[in-house]
Amino acid sequence: MKRRGFLGVAGLAAGGLTVTFLGGCALPVIPKRPLPDAEAALSWVRFAAGRYTLFLPRVEMGQNILTALKQVACDELGVPWSQVDARLPSTNDIRRVKATVGSDSIKEFAIPLAQACATLREALATGRTEGLLPTKPRPFAELRAFARSAVHVGRAQPIEQGPAIVRGLPLYAADVRRSGMQFGRVLRAAASPELASRASAMNEAAARAVPGFVALVRDPLLTQGVSEGVGIVARTPGALLRIEAALAVQWSVQSSFAQADIDRSIDIDARLGKGSLAHRVSKDSIDTQAAWDVDLRLDVPLAAHAPIEPRAAVAEWSPAGEMQLWVGSQDVFYQRDVVVKRLGLDDKRVVVHGSRVGGAFGGKTISTVELEAAVLARAVGGAVKVQWTRAQEFRFGFHRPPSSHRIRARLKDGRIDQWWHAFASSHILFTNAVVPPWLQKLTDFIGDDGAARGALLPYRAAAKRTEFDLVRLPVLTGPWRGLGAGPNVLAIESAIDALARRAGADPVAFRLAHIEDLRLARVLRRVAQAAGWGRPLPAGSRFLVGRGVACGIYKGMSYAAAVADVEVDPASGQVRVTRLWCAHDCGHVVNPDQVRAQCEGNLVWGLGMVLVEALPVADSQVAAATFADSPIPLISDVPPMEVVLVDEGDAPTGAGETAIVAAAGAVANALAAATGWRASRLPVRPADLLAALESTKGRSRVGSRAGAATLASARGAP
Repeated sequence: MKRRGFLGVAGLAAGGLTVTFLGGCALPVIPKRPLPDAEAALSWVRFAAGRYTLFLPRVEMGQNILTALKQVACDELGVPWSQVDARLPSTNDIRRVKATVGSDSIKEFAIPLAQACATLREALATGRTEGLLPTKPRPFAELRAFARSAVHVGRAQPIEQGPAIVRGLPLYAADVRRSGMQFGRVLRAAASPELASRASAMNEAAARAVPGFVALVRDPLLTQGVSEGVGIVARTPGALLRIEAALAVQWSVQSSFAQADIDRSIDIDARLGKGSLAHRVSKDSIDTQAAWDVDLRLDVPLAAHAPIEPRAAVAEWSPAGEMQLWVGSQDVFYQRDVVVKRLGLDDKRVVVHGSRVGGAFGGKTISTVELEAAVLARAVGGAVKVQWTRAQEFRFGFHRPPSSHRIRARLKDGRIDQWWHAFASSHILFTNAVVPPWLQKLTDFIGDDGAARGALLPYRAAAKRTEFDLVRLPVLTGPWRGLGAGPNVLAIESAIDALARRAGADPVAFRLAHIEDLRLARVLRRVAQAAGWGRPLPAGSRFLVGRGVACGIYKGMSYAAAVADVEVDPASGQVRVTRLWCAHDCGHVVNPDQVRAQCEGNLVWGLGMVLVEALPVADSQVAAATFADSPIPLISDVPPMEVVLVDEGDAPTGAGETAIVAAAGAVANALAAATGWRASRLPVRPADLLAALESTKGRSRVGSRAGAATLASARGAP
């Protein structure tokens, strides 16, 4: 094997195969993410036999980019919808493309695709029907797909693969069936992969005696982090469970941790007590000794991606030494790179087929189940499917890191004078699910733009200081929808709201007086208009009610503002969001239905961040095994929503994650308006809320819908 020493290969034993490899560790495989251009885009669209084929250069994971890019192609080619076949490609079908991350699919791929289609259209018009075409980049204004006269772009279209989803046709990696396919699983200690663990004993004879046993695989490539993996392969999925039980692996685990250890490691006040933090977003000098008008603490917990589809992969090893994989990954080329490097293969002998992904949200960017399937397939010399359980998805995937925020600010003449935002979190782009400790220490010199995303204050202030620390945690952390933007902007918008109330100003007017970006001001005005901001809330119920607003900019390219209405039961401490509005500006809208759908999804993520979601940690691991342990919002939690799309003709940007910068803040600020209390730890716990209401019982007007909101505003809720 290339670059690997191995001391043992296949040996037949009674009842099945035992395979053992020994080898050294390796550097992580670094993703290659080239930006697309018109030349690369020519490999995405082809003409043959009177039809066009569009090979999707993005992964389809529910954002319906397959539909949107087909709209662009049809309009630029000038052909009907039925004449273009849209397909998910393999790594052999198109040139390497950037991973599907960052809400960049429309921003970075729509224009190059339109340029390529224009080139193809003109070539066909002159009678050229064979060969490769030279590139001819065109400016945005000259592309037919983005003209107001476009037939498909700017309008709703039927969702590609929609009927297949409804009918349950095979679209996902878990649906793949190959001749003679067997089923694999990798067993690990009940501990975080950040803790060194190994199998100290197991009953191999009992496992081989189970009907359906195929192989026991011991290979260092199955190690995740510093956690040894023991592979098993069976003829049926049911046999896997029986083999696992019979094998009865005993594990040796070094070290331990608890939730309290994580909390202490990122405690922002403890870190500030030791001096300044390591990384700066804004560096102005701040007077840290004078009194503050707002001094706010907010702790945001660990949270899971919670995709409906647990990750799965099918790998097939041929006698000729070739590997094919079917994956549900955000980056099929990265999966090929990992398998090629780790298994020491020629990249021309590895083909990775992309499948539709049943939810990813940044969580399916690295190689986990894909490498496991490849290792097991090579060990048994055939096709193997590996599908994680829900418990494995929680325990061995990476998650949104917890973060601890302290924002201090002061006013001068009703305007923000001094702003100081300090926070501590864990790594996102340099995830510890891939980057070993020694290498992560090197990356700490440059910080982590994922952790810092959204932390730049979009409001005017005489002096701004934003700083943060990064802490490698004993749980796996990494990209989660919006990366750091969700928690960071939630903290910012909570403090801005508190400043507005302290200044005795309307929260919308206060923001408009400080906003530096005209497009941000525009979405804020539009959502305020849609929600009827300023009208009193209806009275006559026993619930406390409040209305909140928040806004933000995502990656400097897209804009969102949201308004939320909430009601609070003062008897139980339960909070219910009763209405949500969102105004969204992602430039030229390709498919308004799908942009609205993305906004609605982000609004639900924001609601969940404030009221529902937290991933528990106990006994040195993520303790969740089901959605009952780590809940997500239920359909009954989701209120009526109205989304206003703002399109003033700017070039298209991204919609996938933008509204998360406003969603959580609007809900949190509505809760503060209703109760006069602002939660310092999330999600909001009824016991905390009840204690806060009890402490202000003599000053609250429980039972008056309008009165509760008005009273909280007058008090200047912190």
